[in-house]
Amino acid sequence: MKKECIAMLLAGGQGSRLYVLTSDMAKPAVAFGGKYRIIDFPLSNCTNSGIDTVGVLTQYRPLELNSYIGSGQPWDLDASTGGVHILPPYMGSKGGTWYKGTANAIYQNMGFIDLYDPDYVVILSGDHIYKMDYASMVERHKKTGAACTISVMEVPWSEASRFGIMSVDEGDMITEFAEKPKEPKSNLASMGIYVFSWRVLRKFLEEDEADPASENDFGKNVIPAMLAAGEKMAAYRFSGYWKDVGTLESLWDANMDMLLPESGLDLLDETWPIYARSVNAPPAFLGGRSHVSHSAFNRGSDIEGTVENSVLSPLVTVGEGARVSYSVLMPGAVVEPGAVVEYAILGERSVVSRDCHVGGTPEETAPEDWGLTVLAPDCHLAEGTRVRPGTMLGKNGEEVSK
Repeated sequence: MKKECIAMLLAGGQGSRLYVLTSDMAKPAVAFGGKYRIIDFPLSNCTNSGIDTVGVLTQYRPLELNSYIGSGQPWDLDASTGGVHILPPYMGSKGGTWYKGTANAIYQNMGFIDLYDPDYVVILSGDHIYKMDYASMVERHKKTGAACTISVMEVPWSEASRFGIMSVDEGDMITEFAEKPKEPKSNLASMGIYVFSWRVLRKFLEEDEADPASENDFGKNVIPAMLAAGEKMAAYRFSGYWKDVGTLESLWDANMDMLLPESGLDLLDETWPIYARSVNAPPAFLGGRSHVSHSAFNRGSDIEGTVENSVLSPLVTVGEGARVSYSVLMPGAVVEPGAVVEYAILGERSVVSRDCHVGGTPEETAPEDWGLTVLAPDCHLAEGTRVRPGTMLGKNGEEVSK
């Protein structure tokens, strides 16, 4: 079945910089913003952009992610003529391997792409929080006649060496590209979102796969090869909210941004909804002595204590006399009566027992000692436990180094 454009969503990353939060699940399945998971953002962007065929490439700990995506119905991606498809690595008649890099992951799924014979393929990452109209980016790709269009945004010069950086001419056509350069010539950074003309990309993927020295990566190998071969490469400037939530700090920051209208992360905008799988739970309950301010909470939550400047996922419990501030509580987390949680991320189903004190404020802690406090999913603290700021605890309560 012929499609003008399909999307391929890279969702197989381990998310090692999220440490204990991704020890048992893929990074795109991590809860975000109370009612969402990270993968809801690119999937919703596809739906809102009119892209109805999406391949989701999974690899690391895919069970929860596969279960969450299901048939794709919450994102209206369950049509028989397209829809969402889970694409794990597989064995063929000539063998098979794990995905070796971003380009190899697409190479291994060329057969899936060829089923739809698309003119254009949008390549997406599963670990970014943003809202983007991919249709506008595809339109820019068509107008310029480019073989590849890369979504870019200006970043602070101090951070430029963390990204793929490009130089452009007066028409925003790419003249140079460098992956994480030590001395960047520009602060125009790749967002890891690409539109390719499929026939051109297919040729370069085959050439990249045949090169034993290649790392099979778009930023390191395929894009430089296309540029060196003289292919037309266009930049697509993006000016909205975008954050790579690949670290604990950036994940916490993005959750806090959701509470700030001025941040630009408006998740209540009905013109560009972010869809999510609904939780089967009763409405939230706020007790008579509860106090909730500048926070988000969700279905199934039972709040008897104080919650300030925090993001609570579904099925969270905050007991009477407990206090939660500047924290992110993942689904099913429990804070028992009298406990205090400050500047922390509590993993799914973690339990902070009575009279525990988890984390602390930057003002009360020496700068060199302060940091976010993180509890792994299913971590259960004994009553009265004190967990210092900046500490990360594993499932069994043991301290884990960051």
